[in-house]
Amino acid sequence: MDLAEKLMLEIEARRADLVELTQALIRIPTLNPPGEHYRDICDLIDRRLVRHGFHTDLIRAFGAPGDSDKYPRWNIVARKEGAHPGECVHFNSHIDVVEVGRGWTTDPFGGEVKDGKIYGRGACDMKGGLAASIIAAEAFIAICPDFAGAVEISGTADEESGGFGGVAYLAEKGWFNPERVQHVIIPEPLNKDRICLGHRGVWWAEIETHGEIAHGSMPFLGDCAVRHMGAVMHEMETSLFPLLATKRTDMPVVPEGAKQSTLNINSIHGGEAEQDPDYTGLPSPCVPDSCRMVIDRRFLIEEDIDEVQQEVFNVLETVKEARADFRYDVRELQRVLPTMTEKSAPVVQSVARAVAEVMGKEAQYVVSPGTYDQKHIDRIGRLKNCIAYGPGILDLAHKPDEYVGIDDMIESAQVMARSLLDLLGPKG
Repeated sequence: MDLAEKLMLEIEARRADLVELTQALIRIPTLNPPGEHYRDICDLIDRRLVRHGFHTDLIRAFGAPGDSDKYPRWNIVARKEGAHPGECVHFNSHIDVVEVGRGWTTDPFGGEVKDGKIYGRGACDMKGGLAASIIAAEAFIAICPDFAGAVEISGTADEESGGFGGVAYLAEKGWFNPERVQHVIIPEPLNKDRICLGHRGVWWAEIETHGEIAHGSMPFLGDCAVRHMGAVMHEMETSLFPLLATKRTDMPVVPEGAKQSTLNINSIHGGEAEQDPDYTGLPSPCVPDSCRMVIDRRFLIEEDIDEVQQEVFNVLETVKEARADFRYDVRELQRVLPTMTEKSAPVVQSVARAVAEVMGKEAQYVVSPGTYDQKHIDRIGRLKNCIAYGPGILDLAHKPDEYVGIDDMIESAQVMARSLLDLLGPKG
């Protein structure tokens, strides 16, 4: 029996361990925002990997967005050195999960197993992928202890809110320097037979319209900022949304609807601030003098970021020409350029071979509709040999009754382990 076959059997033998590890990760409610229990989940990963011979570092992202003494941004990086010099393969998973939301029929943090699936917030996105990468690494080290190079596993903060307290911070500190890490696999849930090469770009901005406060019984003495924002939304519907629908990409973005440019109105806040839930009084009668809208513009590799911004300013200037006393401000919140790793990159080729060997079919190459932490590894770390590959169905992310299939995790772990064998195992 060759090493590849032994690896396949070794991972199958660790099925119960994989399920228990995934459940343990789900049961730590690492909600972001605000960023709860990050240290708890890092400690769980730390205890486990130290037992398997990894050297671990727990790193707090001091000063990063969101970091505070109440909600510290903790990360863990674990490294296992091989018996011989060689390259490093790094598995990066984010530890945070989004809000639970409504509509669940299972306990969001129970890790319930039913019909071959593990349910819970983060099961798919992406604690199942984190668990699969840990099992893959442990199995590879057990079967091939004389490997060359190093295996790293990281659990990082805040991917769901931009990753600035996680991978971005680590990249700035040199943890993803190409001299110490050569291959990165991010086990995001893009489906087990897909290799994700990159993602679309994003431009987040806050638009504020201004008015003048006055008594609500005499609105003609004021200037309603919410009505101004309504005009902005109308112009977006009239001109901007139809324009975006005409823009298409050659990137293999999934799902199909994401092959065009998109814009989401993330939030609108106008007028008085909402009171606490225990407030029983009525609002005061005022004309709102401010209205703020946050927009989430996703753009394609064929588009220029300056053009993306100008399209929004064109909307605002069109409204300004048509409305008296229209005033606005725009504040950029975030910009990320599109990225796409070449199919010829070593990590892509290795994972593609492993998918064919484990599943008996060719891997699909896709691009994510939303950004993930590859953006920081690419932009800050200057490491281009990076992909996303992991278990889970993309459409389940952030949904009620989120789950990950146990068989999918096993097969993904086998792919990851065979990729380690290909990149770090004995040659010839």
